[in-house]
Amino acid sequence: MRRRLVLGRRKGLSFTRRRKRIETSAIQAGLFWAGECILAFAIGCVLVFYFMSRLTCVGQAMEPSINSGNSVLVNRFSYAMTTPKRGDVIVFKPNGNKNAHYYMRRVIGVPGDKIQVKDGFVYVNGDLYETGIGNEQMDYAGLAEEELKVGSDEYFVLGDNRNVSEDSRSADIGNVKKSDIYGKAWFVAYPWDNFGFVTSVK
Repeated sequence: MRRRLVLGRRKGLSFTRRRKRIETSAIQAGLFWAGECILAFAIGCVLVFYFMSRLTCVGQAMEPSINSGNSVLVNRFSYAMTTPKRGDVIVFKPNGNKNAHYYMRRVIGVPGDKIQVKDGFVYVNGDLYETGIGNEQMDYAGLAEEELKVGSDEYFVLGDNRNVSEDSRSADIGNVKKSDIYGKAWFVAYPWDNFGFVTSVK
C-alpha cells in the first residue's frame, strides 16, 4: 500500500514537473516571438529612417491617389540602380529649382516615347494611354498639343487630377530630367483614410 502511495506521489510530481516545463517553454517561446517582433520593428524603423523621406503633398494635382496635405513616404534610393517606369509616381523639383516645393506626378512617357495630347486624351507612341486613373478628358494640351519625343534621361509626367495639374504640359516644368528626381512616392502615412501604398499603374 505504501509502495503504491509512493508511486502515486512520484507520478504526481512527474506530471507537475512536465507541466512546469511546458509552461516555461511557452513563456520562452512567447518572449522569443516578442523579441523577434521588436527586432523587426527596429530594423523597419532604421530602414525607413535611412531610405525614406517624409514629405507633404502640396495641391490637388494627384487626387484621388494622393490628396493635398497627405504625408507621403518617399523612397530616395528607388532609382539609384534602376530607372522610373511608366506609371510610377515620382517626386522632383522642376528644372532643379531648389526654391520650389517638391512635386509628385505620374510618369507617362519614358525616354524614346512619343507623346501627344489629342482631343483631350493622351497618346503614347500613337496608342491611347489608359490606366484607370486620371482618364478624364483634358482641357489643356500645352506642350503636348503637337507630338513630342521624350529625350534621353527625361520623363513626361502628368497629375492624376489632370485638369488642375501643372505638369509636363506646362513650359514651366516640361519633361523631368532624371537628375532632378528626388525619389519614388511609396506610401501614404497620414491621414488614415488614405493610408496605404501609392499605386503604380501600367
